[in-house]
Amino acid sequence: MDGPSAPSPSPSRPPSPPSRRPPSCRAALAAALSAWGLLTACDPGSAADPAASAVPPPSAARTSVVSVPPAATTSVAVSAPPAGAPSSATATSGAPSPSPRGARCRTAELRASVGREDPGAGQVNHPVVLTNVSARTCTVQGYPGAAFVDDSGRQLGPDPRRGPESPARVVLAPGGSAWAGLSYARPEISGARTAVPAALLVTPPDERRPLRVPWTAGGVPVAGNESVVTLTALRPGSGT
Repeated sequence: MDGPSAPSPSPSRPPSPPSRRPPSCRAALAAALSAWGLLTACDPGSAADPAASAVPPPSAARTSVVSVPPAATTSVAVSAPPAGAPSSATATSGAPSPSPRGARCRTAELRASVGREDPGAGQVNHPVVLTNVSARTCTVQGYPGAAFVDDSGRQLGPDPRRGPESPARVVLAPGGSAWAGLSYARPEISGARTAVPAALLVTPPDERRPLRVPWTAGGVPVAGNESVVTLTALRPGSGT
């Protein structure tokens, strides 16, 4: 008779795999350093200057290039007049340029005249008058120019001799006058050679263009003894 049966063995279990733990931070850092060592060993240039392959610092990334424009130049725009509009030279042609109030009287603003004779002892005296015919106040100062001329405009005799007085500034309102005395010895007494002028040219002080005044007072001395003609400086009034 058989003896008691032995217990059947329990089925065997496969061994459990070892549990895997996440690598620690130190292990990851060691792996990174090992990889860096391999890279530097393969590239000597990068090993000599590790900073050369590093990422540029933030300050370098923010650097910008600013271009400075050239200095601006000032330009003036000139507008052309509309087609058909007259130019300023055409619009003012023939009219004297306006002068400031109280400035020197210009020839175009004056009228010249010769007043009546004021007889003296052996002398002939005539006032030479300048009258302001403009609409503004102007001034005269000094001696006017004076010259006797014939019909052709040729001067007769020398220029008058100026008197010794000191010229004063004369203000001429519109219509106002200033005068200078023109004097010479009577030719019939002095025995000077005479001529009969057609006109007396009167030039205002500091002007170049004369005013022509018809001469109606007969012969004037032009040469010889006592043939000097004198002229005084301008003074206010008309000499009458």
